[in-house]
Amino acid sequence: MHPEAIHATNILAIEDDPVLGAYLHEELRRGGFQVTWCRSGLEGLEAAGRQVFDLVLLDILLPGLNGLDALASLRRRSATPVILMSALGAEADRISGFERGADDYLPKPFSFAELRVRIEAILRRVAFERRALAPREVEVGQLRFDEQATDVCLAGTWAGLTPSEYRLLDTLHRSHDEVLSKPFLYQQVLQRGYSRHDRSLDMHVSQIRRKLKAIGYHERQVRTVWGKGYVFGVGEAD
Repeated sequence: MHPEAIHATNILAIEDDPVLGAYLHEELRRGGFQVTWCRSGLEGLEAAGRQVFDLVLLDILLPGLNGLDALASLRRRSATPVILMSALGAEADRISGFERGADDYLPKPFSFAELRVRIEAILRRVAFERRALAPREVEVGQLRFDEQATDVCLAGTWAGLTPSEYRLLDTLHRSHDEVLSKPFLYQQVLQRGYSRHDRSLDMHVSQIRRKLKAIGYHERQVRTVWGKGYVFGVGEAD
C-alpha cells in the first residue's frame, strides 16, 4: 500500500533536530503526505489546535515542553494517533509514552521505510475503527463497544482507550474465549511482525486492564495464557 492511496493525509512532525526534521519533512512529502514540521512541543500543540491532523510524529526530547508532556496535553483534547520517536531506550520511557496515550514507539535511528510502514499501518487501523457503525445493544452491567468512538463504556462511563487499545480489546472480545497468540495479535492489531523483544503488545494489555478496572468492570479480564497468548475471559488477569 502506498501513501498516495490515502486521501489528503496530514501529518504533524514535532522534531527539534534540524537535520532529522528536514529529512522527515522532505521524505514524507515525497511519499505523498502533507506535512507540517514544528520544532518544539509548544509550537506543535499550537499547530494541532489550529488544524486537524491524521497522525502526529512526536520526538520525546524536545526543548521546553518535552514530548511526553506534549502528548499528555494533546490527549486531553484529541484522539489523533501518535508515534513517539526517541533515541531513549529505557523501558520506563516507552511505558510512560504508552500510559500517556501513544499508539506506537519508534526508536532512533530508524529507516524511512520502517517509519512509512508504521504510519500506513496506523492509518489503516484508524480507517477501520472510524467506520460509523451503530452501537451494539448490551445488557445492564455489560461493556458497550463503540467503534466510532474507539472506546468502551460501562454504565455511562468511558474507559478512555486509545485506538490501538480499543482494537486489541475488540479483537479479543470477538474471539469468544479463544486464546489469540502474540504473533497473530501483532499482525492483526499492530500490523507488524512479532518480535520477542517488542513489549508494545504487553504494554497495551496492561493499560487495558488498568482502564477497565478504573471504570469498575470486573466480569471479564484480558488474561495471559502462558506460552499461548491472550484471551478476554472470566477470571482474574494474570
